[in-house]
Amino acid sequence: MTGQEIFWTKIKRILRTGFYNFWRNGTVSLASVLVMMVTLMVIGMIVFTGAILDRSLNELRSKVDINVTFVTTASEESILDIKRSLESLPEVSIVTYVSRDEALSAFKERHANDQSILSALDELGENPLGAVLNVKAKDPSQYGSVAEFLQNQNALSPSGLSIIDKVNYNQNKIAIDKLTNVINSADRLGFILTLFFGAVSVLIAFNTIRLTIYIAREEISVMRLVGASTSYIQGPFVVVGIIYGVVAAILALLAFVPIAYWVGSATQTFFSGLNIFSYYLKHFPQFFAIILGSGVLIGGLSSILAIRRYLRQ
Repeated sequence: MTGQEIFWTKIKRILRTGFYNFWRNGTVSLASVLVMMVTLMVIGMIVFTGAILDRSLNELRSKVDINVTFVTTASEESILDIKRSLESLPEVSIVTYVSRDEALSAFKERHANDQSILSALDELGENPLGAVLNVKAKDPSQYGSVAEFLQNQNALSPSGLSIIDKVNYNQNKIAIDKLTNVINSADRLGFILTLFFGAVSVLIAFNTIRLTIYIAREEISVMRLVGASTSYIQGPFVVVGIIYGVVAAILALLAFVPIAYWVGSATQTFFSGLNIFSYYLKHFPQFFAIILGSGVLIGGLSSILAIRRYLRQ
């Protein structure tokens, strides 16, 4: 036999032995798959939680902005020039122009039930409100640089007088800083939880697969006595670990269907219209890759670590 034929013969034997050991140790295999399934479902729950958290944070981001209020004598052309300058900033997502008439209409609508305020407006006989630019940044941490731009740039009319009456960044700064801290803390927490559950998953699978190795300890001893290589001894157990991961991943993906369907309406009500079931179906390829990849990685890595530790004994 050529070297290539020997290599493929060994691969076939390793795969055959791995599948045989998986079916032979049915009770241990079932326990291992169920434990790994729970682990993979925890990883999936982290993904779901991340999606809910992202939606909630995006909802908070959409409510944070700064308003630039102009003096009543500012011309629309000058205001639109500043609007274009703001839109050219890389930090800015969108700038909305609210004319004086629109600002007055919105003010009257907000105070429709307060006749004293409406009467006072009628007595004035003119619109006391200036036009407004509503500025939304791409990230809450970037509002400071936008406010600094407004303070430093020449927001002047042709007469040399500033046409900006007020920028409410300082009033919103506390809320913006809190939101920035929440976002940063959420990112760190998600990363730490992923590492923690990943380590726990490997530890659980490691100990479960060690039980399989312990059951086959006599076979391993015989193989070592007859001079079998480490890779040949290790191969079937790695195959078993990968099978554990694949089967557990399939079961976890199937289990997510009724779970996501059951909680979907609740998440849609409480988390800005995010239906977890629809999200799961839409992003199923990503879930499939994450769960299956995690299962194969955990099963294979745990098997390698477990058999190497055993062979060193």
